[in-house]
Order: sequence, then structure tokens, then C-alpha cells
Amino acid sequence: MASEMDPLYGLGPARFLVTQRPWLDLYGVYVRPVAPFGSASSKPYYDQALIHRCLPDELLFEVFARMTPYSLGKGACVCRKWRYTIRNPVFWRSACLKAWQASGPLENYKLVQSKYEYSWRKMWLLRPRIRTDGLYVSRNTYIRVGVAEWKVTNPVHLVCYYRYMRFFPSGRFLYKNSSHKVKDVAKCMNFRASKADCVFSGHSTLSEDKVEAAILYSGARPTVLRFRLRLRGTTVGANNRMDLLSLVTSGVNKNELDGHHDDLLGVVEGWQDNETHDPDVPAVSHRRGMTPFVFVPFEEAETSVLNLSVDKMDYFVPG
Repeated sequence: MASEMDPLYGLGPARFLVTQRPWLDLYGVYVRPVAPFGSASSKPYYDQALIHRCLPDELLFEVFARMTPYSLGKGACVCRKWRYTIRNPVFWRSACLKAWQASGPLENYKLVQSKYEYSWRKMWLLRPRIRTDGLYVSRNTYIRVGVAEWKVTNPVHLVCYYRYMRFFPSGRFLYKNSSHKVKDVAKCMNFRASKADCVFSGHSTLSEDKVEAAILYSGARPTVLRFRLRLRGTTVGANNRMDLLSLVTSGVNKNELDGHHDDLLGVVEGWQDNETHDPDVPAVSHRRGMTPFVFVPFEEAETSVLNLSVDKMDYFVPG
């Protein structure tokens, strides 16, 4: 047995190849949060990240101050230092005061103290708000029977159209009813739109999670289109869904509109669904086309799933 093992005893010590793992060097390295600009800073320290060595903390703070709240949420996922920096209440206070500017600064300060434990970030996440960085889109379909030509049976067409709403912090909003896709309509949803674009302007109010909105179709017989919506979100702070509770068209007296075009909601406030002030224009409570609105940010207008054609997406039901 010993003679058979002799060749093995002559071998030298075994050598193992160790694979280099650079990420193991990161263990035990802790990055301290950056101090807000203008505060009493602690002792200087050496930051391992290259961007933090090239970009001073003051400039980093100024960059974050000019970002949108949703961009700040994405930036908080980059690293621990950015996460602690973005939690600075200065960023969220300015975002909240801009989102609810219609309520006034004093009312917002009282609300953040009484209901949200002095946290502007908590107020931004939990308080219902209408998003202004995109469009609320409602995709509706209906079936229309065609005309038979040299066929035994009549053809059936699936018609698709959209309702678009864009809100502004001041309480104004734009509305458009069209068959065009989101990527085409997003370019003309502004106050500079021409009459050919058929973009109508109106006013809206937000109370808790309920939205009241109204627009005026001017003409020989002025008609008011009233919306009642409920705001919700698929995740905390998303506010990316609006349920259409009611949609009513009714006539309005021209004398009521004199000097009140900027306060259309005040004119129709308290009206019943079957109430009209013009006998030639009856009140109609619509029951079709009540699909919930889905929020599409402007940066996703070109790639949104709502741009798909009917043959590729027969229906779309938001969550």
C-alpha cells in the first residue's frame, strides 16, 4: 500500500486560485449623510464615491432642490447618502406648498402640524392630491354595427376613444375627448392650443379625495359638462387613478354666466343631476364611457400601454 502512495507523497503543497471580488471591499465602509446647506457641519471626512468627491455638498443640495418630488423618490434609491439628504424637510415643504397652493400657506402649516406630525414628507405621501406632471386618461370602447356590402352578415366595429384631463396647481384644468393616442394628444394639451385641437378649459376643486370639475361648451346654447371623480392610488402617494362617479351635461342660462366665467363651479354648485337652466338643453346623466382615469406622466407618453391599437389590446382595465 505504501508503494502505491509514494507518488502522492512527492507532490508539493496544493495551490488554489482565488477569484478577485472587488465588492467585498465595500463591507465596513459607511457613508455619512451630507449636512444641509447652511447648517453647522461636523468634522470633514473622506468620501469613497467619486461623484461626492467631485461635487460639493452645497451643489448637491442645490441640485436636489430643483428636482421634482417623484425624481427625488427615484434619487433616494441611488445610495444611502442621497437617501438621507433627500429626507430633508426643505424639499418636501416646497413641494407641498406648491401642490396645495390653492389652500394657502397658513392652512397647509396648520394641517401638517395637526394631522401629519410636523412631517412634510408624510403629508406628501398620505394627503390626496391631483398630479400635474402628466395626463389622466380614460380609455373607452363600444361596439358599432356596420353596413353589409355584398355579405350575408353585418360587420361589427370596435370603436375606441379617450378622455384626457390635465390639471394645474391653480385649480384650472384642460379637457379633450378624442380618438387620438396619448403620444399625439400630449403635445397639444396646453393653453396655447388652437380651436382645431378641441381642448376645453375649466375649473376644478379637491375636497379630501373627491374632485369636482366643470367646463363650458360655448355657443348658441351654452352647455355645462360636470365631472365628479374620486382620487386614489395603486401605491402610497401615487394618486394615479381617478374613478369617474358621474358625468352630467346640462344647459345654463347666459345671464348666469355674465361675469362668472372664472367661477363656473360657483355657478353650478348645488345643482342636481337632472337640473338644467335652459329648457332647450335637457340635463343628461351619462352612463357610458365611465372607465376610470389612468395617470400617464409626460415622460411616458410615448411608451405608454395606452398607445397600443385595438387589435393588440382589446380592452384595458386599470387596477
